[in-house]
Amino acid sequence: MFNKQYLLIIAIVLGVGSLFLWQRFFGNQFKLPKGPTATETIMTDSREKEIQITGGEKHSIPLDGIVSGGPPKDGIPPIDNPKFIGIKTANESLSDEEPGVAIDIGGVKRFYPFQILVWHEIVNDTINGQRILVTYCPLCLTAIVFDPVVSGERVEFGTSGKLWNSNLLMYDRKTDSLWAQVLGEAVVGEMTGTKLTVLPSDLLKFGNWKQQNPDGQVLSRDTGAARFYGSDPYGDYYTTPGVFFPVGNKDNRLSEKDFVLGIVVDGKAKAYHTEAIKKIGRLEDSFAGKTIVAEYDRQLDVVRLFEKRNNELIRINPFGAFWFSWVAAHPDTELFK
Repeated sequence: MFNKQYLLIIAIVLGVGSLFLWQRFFGNQFKLPKGPTATETIMTDSREKEIQITGGEKHSIPLDGIVSGGPPKDGIPPIDNPKFIGIKTANESLSDEEPGVAIDIGGVKRFYPFQILVWHEIVNDTINGQRILVTYCPLCLTAIVFDPVVSGERVEFGTSGKLWNSNLLMYDRKTDSLWAQVLGEAVVGEMTGTKLTVLPSDLLKFGNWKQQNPDGQVLSRDTGAARFYGSDPYGDYYTTPGVFFPVGNKDNRLSEKDFVLGIVVDGKAKAYHTEAIKKIGRLEDSFAGKTIVAEYDRQLDVVRLFEKRNNELIRINPFGAFWFSWVAAHPDTELFK
């Protein structure tokens, strides 16, 4: 019989192998537009933004920067009907060190383990009758929760099988537009230039989360798909140098896989190195005319950002990401390290 170590090795080999087999031998249903390119100016977030139109299709990023990640459209299957279990049951398959993304919305507290998200990348969830979008790109360690409003309607999203700067390109199931997860913005198609609202969440370990949320809900492995939950097809990718796919901009102010919390204010970007904040404990920073407060919660082992207004702290929902991913998307970003 195989022991757990052999099963883990087999799972990793099969996972990585299938990724590159898809990339080598199979096509992708998303055909990028071709033809002459023109430009036009649109209003986004009360600001003018120049976009391009190629073959009649809008896009805000260079089309030649979009690559196939391997699997086809929804080849990495989103979880459309998520099920949840309690802490006691979750303890049977999750160690206290297991990372994931946690939310607290309308009094509903949920934890989505990365050991499940790594195989799905998107969870189309519903809380108190309202749809939310939980996303995870293991290549960039971007775990971001969105309010999935597209043309005034909350809709489901899927995985396109394509990447931009090594980051997940999602698509919405209403217009088929492509959305860059690290931007929270549509970058190809009808919705180009439109942004999604980021909802509050934390990236943390299961053990820390369950101590403060004993009645919380945990995403179940009962997803309707057969996957090697508990193994990771990316192996030691997260802690070793190098990326699998090309990125358009590099910056050596930090190591490429240092983790940062990024914000954009009036078109200006800034990243906060979480390890630096942990050492300080609390920071007040002036950025783009606003007072930004970064605080380290030692019990949860998470860094959170706030805007200080009249001595009141209002939580900011940043984009957490590997440094290489944030700086590729925002080449002019400022940095607190």
